[in-house]
Amino acid sequence: MNGTEMELDWLKDFLALAEQKTFSRAAQARHVSQPAFGRRIRALEDWIGTQLFVRGAQGAALTPAGSHFEPAAHALLRGLERARRETRAAGAQDTATLSIAATHALSFTFFPSWVRGVMRTQTLGTLNLISDSMEACEQIMLSGEVHFLLCHDHPDAPTRFEPDRFESVPVGDDMLVPLCAPAAPGQDRGSWSLPGSCSDPVPYLAYSPASGLGRILESCQAGLPIHRATRFTSHLAATLTTMAREGHGVAWLPQTVAADERACGRLVRAGPEQFDVPIEIRLFRSPECRNPAADALWHFLSQPQSV
Repeated sequence: MNGTEMELDWLKDFLALAEQKTFSRAAQARHVSQPAFGRRIRALEDWIGTQLFVRGAQGAALTPAGSHFEPAAHALLRGLERARRETRAAGAQDTATLSIAATHALSFTFFPSWVRGVMRTQTLGTLNLISDSMEACEQIMLSGEVHFLLCHDHPDAPTRFEPDRFESVPVGDDMLVPLCAPAAPGQDRGSWSLPGSCSDPVPYLAYSPASGLGRILESCQAGLPIHRATRFTSHLAATLTTMAREGHGVAWLPQTVAADERACGRLVRAGPEQFDVPIEIRLFRSPECRNPAADALWHFLSQPQSV
């Protein structure tokens, strides 16, 4: 395929297949048909000039060349995403008063109602919201590109923010709850029940390493007698919600994300409350990115019972 230019989607496809390890799951994660996904992987291999995956009955495994290319693909995507954010931020400098990074799980659920509550008493001006994974949001924050970061937090889960440099305040509460599809429509009993067993582990819908919720679960569930077998991974709680609703397994979902699905009976508990994980919703402040509007908001939020 000489003369063909590489497409950005090919990099995303490559990383999805490297993570999911099967063409069917990777194609589903990328929201394309499996034949189209396979053609794009072959196009990338043709462009590079070597095979990146070994296809087999068990799925797809990286070749040595693919393993060599994987960190470069991550770096290319991060560089392009950062260039896009910085360019977008430069274009918005004249109008944006506050820039806030927020994880995907909070951008679509908690953030709108939270900021509406703040605006009842505070004039925030124009807001610039950047929604991404926790890993990407941390990098944005550490680069000084935003005033604040809104994310889930747990004292046992590590972040990249040193407490002596990054101030933070709690702005809400949430709960990670193990949920799955009901055994039958209208039933409260789930298709699976924790803790599972060695002979019959619960199919597990997991968060990828880029997810802050994944870090929290890994820290809080160490040593618990849970028997599970990972069937799918994603850094998006919304994707795991859909997979759980469609009967693919059990996912620990934030109550802020899954409330409507539970209310409609499309998701039910997969285990007792002992498997729930309480978490905070916390706002971190950048030590470098400051302006009067950010200072005023921080002063307001630092007061007792401000929201």
